[in-house]
Amino acid sequence: MIALLDYGAGNVRSVINAIESLGEKVSVVGSGEDIMAAEKLVFPGVGNFGSMMEILHSKGYVEPLKAYLQSDRPFLGICLGLQALFEETEEAPGIQGLGIIPGRVKRFDINLAVPHIGWNGINVKQPSRIFKDLDGDEKFYFVHSYHVVPEDDTSVLTTTDYGYAFVSGMQRGNIIATQFHPEKSGAAGLHILRNFLETAGEPSDAVQTPKGTRLAKRIIACLDVRSNDQGDLVVTKGDQYDVREKGVVRNLGGPVDLARRYYEEGADEITFLNITGFRDFPLEDMPMLEVLRETSKNVFVPLTIGGGIRDYVDKDGRQYTALEVATEYFRSGADKISIGSDAVLVVEDYLKRGKPTGRSAIEEISRVYGAQAVVISIDPRRVYVKSPDDVDYRVIETSIPGPDGEGYCWYQCTIKGGREGREVDAVTLAQVCERLGAGEILLNCIDRDGTNMGFDIELINAVKEAVTIPVIASSGAGCEAHFHDVFTKTEAESALAAGIFHRREVPIGAVKQYLKGKVEIRN
Repeated sequence: MIALLDYGAGNVRSVINAIESLGEKVSVVGSGEDIMAAEKLVFPGVGNFGSMMEILHSKGYVEPLKAYLQSDRPFLGICLGLQALFEETEEAPGIQGLGIIPGRVKRFDINLAVPHIGWNGINVKQPSRIFKDLDGDEKFYFVHSYHVVPEDDTSVLTTTDYGYAFVSGMQRGNIIATQFHPEKSGAAGLHILRNFLETAGEPSDAVQTPKGTRLAKRIIACLDVRSNDQGDLVVTKGDQYDVREKGVVRNLGGPVDLARRYYEEGADEITFLNITGFRDFPLEDMPMLEVLRETSKNVFVPLTIGGGIRDYVDKDGRQYTALEVATEYFRSGADKISIGSDAVLVVEDYLKRGKPTGRSAIEEISRVYGAQAVVISIDPRRVYVKSPDDVDYRVIETSIPGPDGEGYCWYQCTIKGGREGREVDAVTLAQVCERLGAGEILLNCIDRDGTNMGFDIELINAVKEAVTIPVIASSGAGCEAHFHDVFTKTEAESALAAGIFHRREVPIGAVKQYLKGKVEIRN
């Protein structure tokens, strides 16, 4: 029996599912006594350091956890579960960590996008049983803005390169902790978990790793999910956001089955966009919650969910906050949530006030779960102008002239599935959302959606140059070369596609084979 310390924040369902997929049983800690009685303890910390420590104290877990760690029994910390072992962090000044390992936690200070999101390698600094039978060139999934800085190197297990070499794993006796997420790192991550669970007491294995690591570009499969006319949840695909063909909703398959197929084909992440309105549903009955629960049983890469992350009142008159909705998504298996139309309204209010309210969905979810958990989905369309002086928006010079030969354009944000344009441009929206606490931008383009013409490189460059958080390029992919174009002509960290994957026109494996040797990818 494996004891899992779930302090109530973030996606621990995936950790439980990953361990159970290896044939083990998991018991969730419910008291300090459960911690002391554990034979093996897994601590998957997720979210904000200060919030985590506050909850650990309120539940009476801090002292039993320290005692367990000091007894040198098997322990695996994941992400914040690594950072918690240290004394203090820049994320929450004045909040003390567990202090098991001398040192602190600091924010990345680099000229690259922060958070550090995606698949990166490890440089192994000491033998460890968790590396048994690994090749050494595997990539693992990271998602964090802060990293640990120990006072000395004696317990450093691994380092990873992102702007500079940072410590990505620690090992001291039976205490092992990683900044990366094994439960989200596919087969390699499951192998790490299996080694931790099965090789206690066995000699440590040395593993040869490459000198230096590189962050891989991510290939993301997107599933637009909605109810068809029979009330079944199906994956569909729009043509410039119109999902009907001959009056009927396009049905490209079931969301759980398709997600598993894409995982097996090598997708680096999977995104569900719920395009069915569900305001009448009680939160506990929302269909997408079950889709996430079932998907996370067999899919061990990151899952993002978008749609309906807002305050609403259900048919029974109960009020829900956006934070409550997001929490249920996280507890059901999501790693990140995506906010679309409501982000536009939040930004409009910010621009009108000249300051944040502190209560928007972006701010509240980021405050509890961390910036890396909040993705902003932007749905812009081109508006051509003859001169940059014609409008007060962020205008770019374009190599694609307008219908009347215009040489400039701006990107108007839309809401309601592209049906309503708003008076805010995509560049401004992205910048304000970053300021409010978002950690990633999903950049769509209505003009390119379903066209197979390739990504809008000009739009991507305009937004990417204006923000310091990662950008996911979306809309327009029609062949393998389009992915190469977006990764070599822009600094986008990842690229997303839907229809060409659903219809098997361009399999994910074919994209990765085309990119191999040209762009850093996860094999």
